[in-house]
Amino acid sequence: MSLSLTGMAEDIYTKDGTTDYRNQPAMKNKTGTWKACPYILGNECCERLAYYGINTNLVNYLKFQMNQRNVEAVNNVTNWSGTCYVTPLLGAFLADAYLGRYSTIAAFSIIYVFGMTLLTLSASVQGLKPLCDKNNVCNPTQIQAGVFFTGLYLIALGTGGIKPCVSSFGADQFDDTDEAEKKNKGSFFNWFYFSINIGALVASSVLVWIQTNVGWGWGFGIPAVAMALAVVSFFSGTRLYRNLRPGGSPLTRICQVVVASFRKYKEQVPRDKSLLFETADEESAVKGSRKLDHTEQLSFLDKAAVETQSDRIKGSVMEWRLCTVTQVEELKSLIKLLPIWATGIIFSAVYSQMGTLFVLQGNTMDLHLGNSSFEIPSASLSLFDTISVIFWVPVYDGVIVPFVRKFTDHKNGFTQLQRIGIGFVISVFAMLAAGTLELVRLNEVKRHNYYDLKHIPMSIFWQVPQYFIIGCAEVFTFIGQLEFFYEQAPDAMRSLCSALALITTALGNYLSTFLVNIVTDVSTRNGKAGWIPDNLNYGRLDYFFWLLAVLSVLNLGFYLMVARWYTYKRAVVPSH
Repeated sequence: MSLSLTGMAEDIYTKDGTTDYRNQPAMKNKTGTWKACPYILGNECCERLAYYGINTNLVNYLKFQMNQRNVEAVNNVTNWSGTCYVTPLLGAFLADAYLGRYSTIAAFSIIYVFGMTLLTLSASVQGLKPLCDKNNVCNPTQIQAGVFFTGLYLIALGTGGIKPCVSSFGADQFDDTDEAEKKNKGSFFNWFYFSINIGALVASSVLVWIQTNVGWGWGFGIPAVAMALAVVSFFSGTRLYRNLRPGGSPLTRICQVVVASFRKYKEQVPRDKSLLFETADEESAVKGSRKLDHTEQLSFLDKAAVETQSDRIKGSVMEWRLCTVTQVEELKSLIKLLPIWATGIIFSAVYSQMGTLFVLQGNTMDLHLGNSSFEIPSASLSLFDTISVIFWVPVYDGVIVPFVRKFTDHKNGFTQLQRIGIGFVISVFAMLAAGTLELVRLNEVKRHNYYDLKHIPMSIFWQVPQYFIIGCAEVFTFIGQLEFFYEQAPDAMRSLCSALALITTALGNYLSTFLVNIVTDVSTRNGKAGWIPDNLNYGRLDYFFWLLAVLSVLNLGFYLMVARWYTYKRAVVPSH
């Protein structure tokens, strides 16, 4: 009788080490799961609305209000965007090592709000707002520019503490040791990405219109209010959240394993892996982490867990000479993630075309909506990518997963690696669609001699398929990556691995820039117009899309190899 009562008492609490807001073991029926998620999803939706509300039209603000030339404005936008994808490394490190995800999100959200407030003041308050003459030529002072850029980079710092933590924090609300809760975790990542795109949809449509037609004060003020609502939403769920304790510096633990394994390079790893060093307690020596089972791959690192007589001083373990199996497996997990991580760079390069070459391609086409005089900005067609994501997320979660589950018996239909791979395949078709459209467009130019025509009589809505296909690919690959890097990262390094996933976006943009520069240098030799001239009617933009399609196929081949080699992480479930 007493044993059954003990078992019932243990079932009241989560078994993955999470705590409530009072730092007590989290109770299953009072914390986490879907009852905590609306506050996190609301926070993400409002924060993304704020971010895209600034990012989408920033180049026009710099060009017209800050009086910057095209190249300077574009460089400032890319520098700021790049910073927004680098600062997550700082936020992730602080979250995993010292603060925990909740405190990191809370602290950096407040910095974000300060940045948004400063940016709004710089665009609306006399003295801080640039003065413009009757021809709308603005001449900002150094102080005005300083206030504006201070606000802008405070936002970049603020987003660095939110981006790598919020998806992982949401997933923390589901107990990995409970199959029913773990099954819902995949759905959480789907609806998390759905929330991002709802915010992006409002930003790229309503906010861009307000900034263009009403004013920048309102255009920046509304995102500032949205960010304040994001903070309110996040704090409102405090009593419901489950929190994982920070595990100390992951970089220190990684270095300890590397140093210990090289110190013992002459030692033999025992055949019986149970002889490798691990703590006797059920809890891991790494705070906020479950114990990890030993894996056979990267066996050289196992030497760090081979115990010798010189590894202890007065009974205490020397951490730079002897590491636990869990520590070793942490590093192994990280190393095994890197090839999968690297394949995301090509995909991000394909994704980045929506904001660059797709827009330039659209600029050459008929921008009118039907027979009306209303012209659609070519950049606005990215709305169809957002609409595609909003369409495919519920279809994937409600239709595709239940259907595929019947054949695979996998709780999420596809494995995480299968889902990512399907997105890679779909992205090839996006480039094929873009290349085919450009080929048809150039044939029209040649047939009717439209070379010097700014907009050829071919509707911009022919671009919709390539945007829609990329949106579908996102639902498979980007959401699959979110789930994969969370699930396969060591428990105490999840924010850091989420930050690494974000870095692929920045590297994809840099790769695209590199390819454009190389292609331009090679294709313009001997006085040729090149693939991507200022007048695309004389170019061969389709060749660039074919190039990306070929690189995507090669990337897919490499991905299939590393995915087949990959073995999923195995955590040791505590026995009670």
